[in-house]
Amino acid sequence: MRSEWPLWEIFIRGQNGLSHRHVGSLHAPDAEMAVKNARDVYSRRNEGVSIWVVKSTDITASVPGDKGPMFEPSQSKIYRHPTFYDIPDDVGHM
Repeated sequence: MRSEWPLWEIFIRGQNGLSHRHVGSLHAPDAEMAVKNARDVYSRRNEGVSIWVVKSTDITASVPGDKGPMFEPSQSKIYRHPTFYDIPDDVGHM
């Protein structure tokens, strides 16, 4: 029988932010308790507007040593880079 609760990765979207950012990890018995604990631990100053919790065992990541084969093909697709048009200043974040 496991005596330790699962590890959860915590992501918070700030008041002025456009995306969630990883802020840390914590142990909790389930997702609901992980959200409540994350609120108490990582947003004590009312800076967050949204919290995501993800079981660390559910995250699959690339290997940093494989960055060449993983990311180099995107360099050959120049249409992915916004160099063919100008973005107006009044558009804001894009």
